Amino acid sequence: MKFAFSGRVSTEDNQDPESSRLWQLGRARALVEPTGGEITTEYFDIGHSRALPWKRRPHAAALLASLAEPDRGFDAVVIGEPQRAFYGNQFGNTFPLFVHYGVPLWVPEVGGPIDPDNEAHDLIMSVFGGMSKGERARIKVRVRAAMAAQALMEGRYLGGRPPYGYRLVDLGPHPNPAKAADGKRLYGLEPDPTTAPVVVRIFREFLRGLGFFAIAEGLTRDGIPSPSAHDAARNPHRDTRAWAKSAVRAILTNPRYTGRQIWNRQSKHESLLDIDDVSLGHTTTMRWNTQDKWIISQKVVHTPLVDDDTFARAQDILNSRIRTGPAHGVKRTRNTYVLRGALICAACRRKMQGHWSHDHAYYRCRYPNEYALANHIHHPRNIYLRESWILTPLDNWLARVFLPHHLNDTIDLMAATADPGHDSGNTATQRARAAIADCDAKLATHRAALEAGADPTVITQWITETQARRARTEAELRTVTKGQSTRMSRDEIARLVRSTSDLAAAVRQADREDKAEIYRRLGLTLTYDSEKQKVLAEMDLNQHFSATRGLPVGVRGGT
Repeated sequence: MKFAFSGRVSTEDNQDPESSRLWQLGRARALVEPTGGEITTEYFDIGHSRALPWKRRPHAAALLASLAEPDRGFDAVVIGEPQRAFYGNQFGNTFPLFVHYGVPLWVPEVGGPIDPDNEAHDLIMSVFGGMSKGERARIKVRVRAAMAAQALMEGRYLGGRPPYGYRLVDLGPHPNPAKAADGKRLYGLEPDPTTAPVVVRIFREFLRGLGFFAIAEGLTRDGIPSPSAHDAARNPHRDTRAWAKSAVRAILTNPRYTGRQIWNRQSKHESLLDIDDVSLGHTTTMRWNTQDKWIISQKVVHTPLVDDDTFARAQDILNSRIRTGPAHGVKRTRNTYVLRGALICAACRRKMQGHWSHDHAYYRCRYPNEYALANHIHHPRNIYLRESWILTPLDNWLARVFLPHHLNDTIDLMAATADPGHDSGNTATQRARAAIADCDAKLATHRAALEAGADPTVITQWITETQARRARTEAELRTVTKGQSTRMSRDEIARLVRSTSDLAAAVRQADREDKAEIYRRLGLTLTYDSEKQKVLAEMDLNQHFSATRGLPVGVRGGT
């Protein structure tokens, strides 16, 4: 009998992946080889938590998919340790697939294949799933308790990026003998001679009465790199052009600058991936904890950049500015911005923000002079554009584009500007789609034969084989087209545009909320050039389809 081996190891197991694979594989071989079995295929996941269900572990998911294939290359599946394979109720969600496709599942603790009709086997596997879940929970509790004690009592640096103003310093071998023998070191924080004075300056200016924005402007004006620019290698995803108000605030609220170690400002939070299908498991995200959950060391463990009094005064000022609701006597109103999220400033390529003034909607882009100088771009300090100056020309353009005698030109333009990088004539894509169409035709033929009275056993086997082939081809198609937009044919574009023409004609009569929704569905993007006082309008009927570009629309707006 040919076997497929299934195993798993993750970073939380704190084991060498190859060593873990070998001992799990050894247990599996010890179970099947005395019966003449041979392991011919391996499905071993590395770096994936046991909490992930099988369908979300790459190799385990591939194993489940192969169960439906008649030529899968193995007769049964064997696992090395049930606690690593199944977590919680995963066995109950996974084993029915093995039963459905007639593939035995061998487990060392059972001594052979699991009998689906044996209540004792089901109970044993359920117990192992519970033990696996309990073991993970205990590990989590022990680790977090140890880290909290180390931060509180010892003030130990527990990893992560050093805060702006500090750098890491080697404090010697790790206090854990096993980790020290493995070459691990203990690290701490020391003031960075380049950035520590900037932190002191921020606290000093804040206590003098300057706000976040004024402090950020001054730092940018003086050419001081922002935290993201200072460590650009680890911040490729962040804007490094200038200091942001949020960076100033983060520094002012960080107790580490008083010389104490802080832990648990953030923690992992698990939430259901799909509330309608709990078998998909959870997804983990990092969330900020409230201050009462922070662990702050009892003693000063590194050189403080500000004293306790300075930090406390800064927190008092910050707390006095917190307002949980509108000012007394002020009633908040919700204004509808028809072009919300659609207007782009041509000078800096940022989205323009809505601003309501004197019963009119405006869009503005505020860019301090210091930021413009630091980034070598010409940008007025404030750019304003009144919404009403855009809507009429925009509606006229849409009406013109969708006039009956212009529809063919519009369709030709959209078809011509489709992204040539994702040609629908791609050989691999065409081949996969042709194979799927062939499978669909065969499935229809098989079902017709079944209804005509053919042998159900034979026809069912044919249907299963065809469905498996279709599933494999769909997976190949997803791989080929991953990250690509789908290019529509001219006929598809024509049908979509003709169905949209009535919508574009009705936009003039729509109220503000309906008009905003229409624009959103049309995929409008407007780029405002304040120097030329022109708005370039672009339309993308669907984010998966190619855009069509309109002519520049003149506006009366100024800066």
